[in-house]
Amino acid sequence: MRIAIVGPAFPYKGGGAHHTTELAHRLAGAGHDVVIESWRAQYPSFLYPGQQTIDAPEGEPFPRTRRDLAWYRPDGWLRTGRRLRSADLVVLAVLTPVQVPSYLGILRGVGGRARAVALCHNVLPHERKPYDVPLMKALLRRVDAVLTHSAQQAELARTLTARPVTVAEMPPHLPARAPAKAGRGEGVRNRLLFFGIVRPYKGLDVLLRALAAGPPEVRLTVAGEFWGGVDDTRALIASLGLEERVDLRPGYVPAAEVPALFAEADALVLPYRSATASQNVWMAHEHGIPVIATRVGSFPEQVADGVDGLLCDPDDVASLTEALNRFYAPGEPQRLRAAVRPVDDAPLWDAYVKSLLAG
Repeated sequence: MRIAIVGPAFPYKGGGAHHTTELAHRLAGAGHDVVIESWRAQYPSFLYPGQQTIDAPEGEPFPRTRRDLAWYRPDGWLRTGRRLRSADLVVLAVLTPVQVPSYLGILRGVGGRARAVALCHNVLPHERKPYDVPLMKALLRRVDAVLTHSAQQAELARTLTARPVTVAEMPPHLPARAPAKAGRGEGVRNRLLFFGIVRPYKGLDVLLRALAAGPPEVRLTVAGEFWGGVDDTRALIASLGLEERVDLRPGYVPAAEVPALFAEADALVLPYRSATASQNVWMAHEHGIPVIATRVGSFPEQVADGVDGLLCDPDDVASLTEALNRFYAPGEPQRLRAAVRPVDDAPLWDAYVKSLLAG
């Protein structure tokens, strides 16, 4: 089958680029003729103020990747669509409604001559703008099928379109690993990790309040880009008296620095208010540490409560504080860490590719 995937790919950073690139490799490995149509300019800087690209790819680039698309060139959208008329399947990787105008331009160029699937990382953003729903309706009503990563996201998609909607668990697409500078050892570090881009829905403020109320000897590392700047977080840390217990490392974390971050921590904390699918649980397990997460999105399926991590209620300081106290009970960090196992990604990818091609 001739398949075109339209979405971010290396040198763009983040989970979307990793997923697009890994999906292309998996489809090509299954014998399909695959090309990625990616971007030379994905968003205007005012819509994504952080670092959009990286100098060195964090995985194996897909060799048949074109980077002709630009957010400011609608003629290029049409031209790309016309080029894809010879494809059997066009997969549109949807990470944000901001992509919709370009995707509608591509679909206009395709002119219905290839089957089109919207692969929705998020059907709608966690923090919504007034234009998000009408844009996503316009896109999801123009494609032939929709693929989502959870039953909840599928139900949301069905409120926007009558097209067929399929659910497939998002498989791992982790950055290339580099060895940590030092082994973990068996001791308790009394340090937790919050990792990844910092946005309100991820609940860092809830974690900081729980940290202040929890075990007093425990420290926290916060590593990642801050979506709206770091000043509000610094002010909250100061108001809670946590200046000596919180290590802020704002900015994108290159893949080569990730193992050392995880090696310093007893657990990764995911205090999200809402979630769809996330790679972070698998990333923590890949690096051998348990996870403390809220009961949202895919976390309850990925974290076995009391076995290889702990679950708590979202947007609930008292529940997260209790989880931190439970985690640091004598012997608990070691017991939970001993049960952590890396995920076997092959069956997940096989099922995912099957769902995509059948959708």
